[in-house]
Amino acid sequence: MTAIPSTTITSSDGPRPIPLIGLGTGTLTETSAVKAAVFEAIKAGYRHFDTATFYGTEKPVGEAIADALKEGLLKSRAEVFVTTKLWCNSTERHLVLPALKKSLENLGMEYVDLYLIHWPLKINYEHIKIPVPKEYVTTIDIKAVWEAMEECQNLGLVKSIGVSNFSSEKLQEILSFAKIPPAVNQVEMNSVWQQKKLKRFCKENDIIVTAYSPLGAIGNGAWGHTRVMECDVLKDIAKSKGKTVAQISLRWLYEQGVIIAVKSFNTERMKKNLDIFGWSLTKEELNKIDQIPQYRRVYLIGTMVIEHNDILAEIDAELD
Repeated sequence: MTAIPSTTITSSDGPRPIPLIGLGTGTLTETSAVKAAVFEAIKAGYRHFDTATFYGTEKPVGEAIADALKEGLLKSRAEVFVTTKLWCNSTERHLVLPALKKSLENLGMEYVDLYLIHWPLKINYEHIKIPVPKEYVTTIDIKAVWEAMEECQNLGLVKSIGVSNFSSEKLQEILSFAKIPPAVNQVEMNSVWQQKKLKRFCKENDIIVTAYSPLGAIGNGAWGHTRVMECDVLKDIAKSKGKTVAQISLRWLYEQGVIIAVKSFNTERMKKNLDIFGWSLTKEELNKIDQIPQYRRVYLIGTMVIEHNDILAEIDAELD
């Protein structure tokens, strides 16, 4: 079993280790397949699992962890780090705590290790359904929502709180009033969308970056792309080192000092995705990757969740 390096995250009960590679569970796959994949991932050595209300995978993630505990693969709940997210239909002060409690019910857990605001916007639409008409989308009262997130941590229902898909400008807004600063910002990040400005801002403000879509979300249909896996620069480096393109891509992220949420439900690929330690990229290879033309994948919110509008155009511009 591969030992996954950890970094330290600020939490309500002091510094807390968070494994640098986690299994993402944003998928259209049947929940039974998600449960089986998480169980296999635990056997392979994964100890960090990323889910969300929007994904609909909280229940199978929780069930797989419970089964692993019963079978002795895990000695205690504390051995796994679980991240989930507040969906946009609950980004109001009075809706945050009930949404978290529902997530905990889904997971079958008394707490989650990390709770994130999924997107910096409000969808005035009760059901999680896509696409959502643009007239249901409004701006978020981030101060009120963040105060509710802080309450969740103070109650002990979450160990740490953070955000997802937030620009440096929106992070700065939170930092201007937060009693508990965000511990994490989870954003799209890979070799063809390197997030240099945002990564620098987060480092300066002690905010950990988690990279989702580290391989370009390949296999996720309409909202993925193949630019990472088909990048000639990465292919050349992989060939010269006897590695896969995926391993080069994940190793590059690891050397950037970020957490990686990689999604693969194939057992062999899960294992290969952990085989990024014990070797490194050269300075010349890093420089070649640094020069790769940048491309942000098709807008997830704009294409899959709601019709594109002025609010999203503002968010998208800030994430550049």
